[in-house]
Amino acid sequence: VQLQASGGGLVQAGGSLNLSCVVAGGTFNFMPMAWHRQAAGKQRELVAFISSVGSTIKYEDSVKGRFFISRDAAKKTVYLRMNSLQAEDTAVYFCNAIYSDSDLRYDWWGQGTLVTVSS
Repeated sequence: VQLQASGGGLVQAGGSLNLSCVVAGGTFNFMPMAWHRQAAGKQRELVAFISSVGSTIKYEDSVKGRFFISRDAAKKTVYLRMNSLQAEDTAVYFCNAIYSDSDLRYDWWGQGTLVTVSS
């Protein structure tokens, strides 16, 4: 399984960005997906999660109401729409594909895309 993230860049505070992550290999429709971020000097944190069929969506508290995760099975792509961006959102954003069952969990990671929000 390979993940290719894109869409990062430089944006002014209050602006918006759309991140995309294309999944190659694996069975996309059976994979929960997530976006994480890691700011300089900080630990990686979960930003948003979407279940394999999109019925369950979760967000980190600081992005609720501003970020929206979605997925397109036909394009094998997961998206993160980020609105009202703040300087605190500056980080490298990673997409994450998950395989899990009762005995095993495995995670695949994309290469990361840098989001820089200028204040």
